[in-house]
Amino acid sequence: MKNRKLNQWLWKWHFIAGIISLPFILVLSITGAIYLFNPDVESKEVAKIQDVENLHKTPISYQQQWENAKEKLKKKPSSMVINTNPDKATAFISGRFSHKTTVFVNQYTGEATGTFSPKDTWMYTVRKLHGELLGGKIGTKIIELIASWMVVLILTGIYIWWPFSSGIKGVFTIRFKEGKRILFRDLHAVTGFWMSLLLLLVLAGGLPWTDVFGSNFKWVQKVTNTGFPKTWSGRGLTSEVKEKRMTIEEMVAIANQQKLQGTVSIGLPKSAKSTFSVSNSTFPLDAQKKLHFDQYSGKLIKEHTWSDVGFLMRGRMWVMAFHQGQFGGWNWWLMFGVAVGLTLMTVAGLFSYLYRKQKGSWCIPKVSSQFKVGKSILLILVLLAILLPVFGVSLILILIVEKLFKFKKTH
Repeated sequence: MKNRKLNQWLWKWHFIAGIISLPFILVLSITGAIYLFNPDVESKEVAKIQDVENLHKTPISYQQQWENAKEKLKKKPSSMVINTNPDKATAFISGRFSHKTTVFVNQYTGEATGTFSPKDTWMYTVRKLHGELLGGKIGTKIIELIASWMVVLILTGIYIWWPFSSGIKGVFTIRFKEGKRILFRDLHAVTGFWMSLLLLLVLAGGLPWTDVFGSNFKWVQKVTNTGFPKTWSGRGLTSEVKEKRMTIEEMVAIANQQKLQGTVSIGLPKSAKSTFSVSNSTFPLDAQKKLHFDQYSGKLIKEHTWSDVGFLMRGRMWVMAFHQGQFGGWNWWLMFGVAVGLTLMTVAGLFSYLYRKQKGSWCIPKVSSQFKVGKSILLILVLLAILLPVFGVSLILILIVEKLFKFKKTH
């Protein structure tokens, strides 16, 4: 039997959190839908500077291309992508993530055709809006707070709405003929129910990018040794220093012998003792490898496969890739559908409230003064507060404000 007093209490907080979060959720859903097009936008921009005329000549050496690339970058290239397309310039990369800059070198003439950074397109602003509301560190904290409360909204929403009275048909039925308030309520509730598990998965894919949860997650990975192996990035691995180093050309030949799937990159040695690192970017993720070679002899020093990566990091990379729709067309369309559905659900919730709202009142659901939160709910709240620390801090602040408000009323 459904606990009606608990239902009212959960509805009250679902309502309050929903009203406060609503504009931010709309920003997340709309920018998320737009950002799914980022690979297309970037590829068109890159094509403008990477496409070259196929001269049907033997390309100049990678070593010479690298020398030319160095002149165009503030920091010398840290890696390069093995070029398998005769109509494309070779990519040499400096930096990582949003600080990454790629210079493209014509493989026939050695001329640098241009540079590209993720910051060069308007999609970078969309990404910043999606991840931090263009507000830097404060913005990222707000986004993390909203994402954390979205988890609570989903869990409370399922309990509040679960159609005990109308039976299982309520899961499938949207009532179009019982007034606008009921229509928008059903659009909000039914859409939310069918998207709930997907939304939780999408949130799981987004939370590792946040400041507090993301830092805690990395800490857990470190202490449990469930992240990347220490030598994945080549740290602690050394080459045996000799007079003559291998050329990049020779390293490319060794890398090609590995028959790796997808796009193959070579991490260039940072010092006289460091190694060449060969890696591939591909899906499925379990086909990824990381190989480290002595920069003088070409000897394989360390080979890492996907199975060497800890389960927390494997899970993290999977949900993050899923969040970005990177597993192919089905994943892209699913994420686009989630973004559109979340927008529809949010707008429907707002209209449902506006049609219910009475003039001069917020219409906040009332809770019996005799209601006391049970131990099971308290336990769930504590677990959520530990898992989502920013939510936990906000919960403490809410309790303090509520206590102060009650104190003021009685004095």
